[in-house]
Formats: sequence, C-alpha cells, structure tokens
Amino acid sequence: MTDLDSLKYTEEHEWVSLDGDVATVGITDYAADKLGDVVFVDLPASGSGVSSGQVCGEIESTKSVGELYAPLSGDVVAVNDAVVDDPSLVNSDPYGAGWLVKLRVEASAVEALLDREAYVAFTEGA
Repeated sequence: MTDLDSLKYTEEHEWVSLDGDVATVGITDYAADKLGDVVFVDLPASGSGVSSGQVCGEIESTKSVGELYAPLSGDVVAVNDAVVDDPSLVNSDPYGAGWLVKLRVEASAVEALLDREAYVAFTEGA
C-alpha cells in the first residue's frame, strides 16, 4: 500500500509520487470512485512532452469521460500498458497497479502541488 501522505495531489484529482526526477502519476481513489467503472484509458505516447495543466489523456467510464491533465511539465518516460489493456486497474488499485504515466520533471516543481491534508480538505469541499 502506498503511503498516501507521501504523495502530492492536484485539484484535477491526480496524485504524484516523485523518485529523483521521475514523477509517477495516477488518479486518486476519489476520482476513480466519481468516474465509476473505468472501461478505456488513452495515455500520451512515451517520449512525448506534456505541459502542466494541459490535457494529456482520457479516461472513460460507464458513467462519463474524464480528461487526464498533466500535473507537471515534462517528458513521458513510461506509460502503464497494463492499464490500457485492463482499465479496471484504475478502480481496483489507483495508487498501485493503476498508475498511468511516468514523467521526467523538474523535481522542485512538485512542491507546488497539494499535500494530502490540503487535497482532503479540497475534496470535502467539492
């Protein structure tokens, strides 16, 4: 189980885990719950660049279609092909096997994201 307090969060309901200059990105359990059963995931291509705040993918569920926003600017160094093949991983293990992309980022940029306490306060107000 991932230590949720060690992650950073966005108001678009993504989580970020930083290891050196590589940020692993996924959507939170809150977002996965709101989406419902995820049936399709479209992710950016490995090797492409993404810009913070810009749409970089799509997550479709039985209820709706949600956009995946880049939480940080950087280069895509890996995508989770397992999630593309089995989108239900986003629901069953959003902080583990359901991760979406890995980005090479400027590590200091992560500090601008929300901590767990701020994210929980944000979602309780939503």
